[in-house]
Amino acid sequence: MRARERGWLLWAALATIYVVWGSTYLAIRVMVETMPPLLAAGVRFATAGAIFWVVLRLAAGPQRVRVTGKQLAGAGLMGLLLPFGGNGLVTVAEQDVPSGLAALIIGVVPLWVVLMRSAHGDRVPRVTLAGVAVGFAGLALVVLPGGRPGDAPLWGVLLTLAASLSWAAGSFYSRRLPLPEDAFASTAFQMLLGGGAMIAAGLVAGELGDVRLSEFSDDSVLAFAYLTFIGSLLAFTAYVWLLRNAPISTVATYAFVNPVIAIFLGWAILSEEVTATTVVGALAVVGSVASVVRRESGPEEEESPPQGAAPQAEATESRAA
Repeated sequence: MRARERGWLLWAALATIYVVWGSTYLAIRVMVETMPPLLAAGVRFATAGAIFWVVLRLAAGPQRVRVTGKQLAGAGLMGLLLPFGGNGLVTVAEQDVPSGLAALIIGVVPLWVVLMRSAHGDRVPRVTLAGVAVGFAGLALVVLPGGRPGDAPLWGVLLTLAASLSWAAGSFYSRRLPLPEDAFASTAFQMLLGGGAMIAAGLVAGELGDVRLSEFSDDSVLAFAYLTFIGSLLAFTAYVWLLRNAPISTVATYAFVNPVIAIFLGWAILSEEVTATTVVGALAVVGSVASVVRRESGPEEEESPPQGAAPQAEATESRAA
């Protein structure tokens, strides 16, 4: 591939994960206006996972999707931590939590990962820990009573915080679990199993009674399709291509770009409230995450992660949508 073509592909892939993943919070907010959250999110991920699996099976044969029992169990645990815990909880919370606020809370995932590393005995530089403290201080400014935009309820904020912790745990343990060697196959099984778990949880929660196809709005249906085919399939394909063709320090920039895009889109399209407190808190969070990501994506991390790892950089992941 020519250098110029490679450069254009690099920027196109970066723009894809910036804009698409930054807009998924908005799409989730629109989807849950008329669709039950767990069932909708579950069907979204199960569909995306099934498409990945079928394409891999047809394009490369059965060996591409062949896994051991341990790898399947590892993928199942990741499916519970990432699609279910990370995305499913956010989808439920966004029934009442503004999309921009949800994106900002999920944006601190890299900070949680640093704390998990420190708790597991890794030596984390004090300057990195100081940056983590600044980030959480900025988040507290936004989520404490009196500072929450859109009168977001406490239950929704706590659920989104739980989602960020779940996603951080999945990111942290992704390199410590036996997973399918192929990154796409690993993701296919994670999406299938996590999506299936969300569907089961939605049925237990009684969401089937809320499924009234005639009452699904056109906007919600379009948002569901966008999340499935653009947010899950297209953007993830671009992400994996970037992991293989660009330094992780470049790929990781989406971790602090996505919340900015999400806040802007929520304000511009859904007229979500953006107060001075929100701006100050967001600047602290985004600045902290940017600092941590750049420090954690140093020269030793310039190589792409092994294919057996879940498709995210351990200390830079903030994808829960």
